[in-house]
Amino acid sequence: MTMPLTGRCLCGRIQYEIRQSLKGVLNCHCSMCRKGHGAAFRTRATVRSENFQWTSGEKLLSSYESSPGEFKLFCSVCGSSLLTRFEQYPRYLGFPLGTLDVDPGVKPEKHLFVGSKAPWDTISDQLPQFEEL
Repeated sequence: MTMPLTGRCLCGRIQYEIRQSLKGVLNCHCSMCRKGHGAAFRTRATVRSENFQWTSGEKLLSSYESSPGEFKLFCSVCGSSLLTRFEQYPRYLGFPLGTLDVDPGVKPEKHLFVGSKAPWDTISDQLPQFEEL
């Protein structure tokens, strides 16, 4: 990757860059992702923590422990969901693609937790679907 991937929260006060290509992109339909994003699913990738950097507004981050040892980081001003941090796996971050300002050059590869997807959502693509993780 020659250029970092850049993005920001809705209000623009928190900005970041990622210095790696994204891999393993998936759509997660679990109820926590749906509630946290206010959407049918969350499109996410895993990013190595050493390749992620806040470039402005880091002091505006808030976090919420959604499960034991799993923390959702979001903007305290606009509420944008920015990352998931895992105590058990500190070298990795769960990164939702929705706040990117640039095309990451990748597309989702699968759907996870379709067993708990929203009843009003219809998956209409041909990607593999998994009931759980």
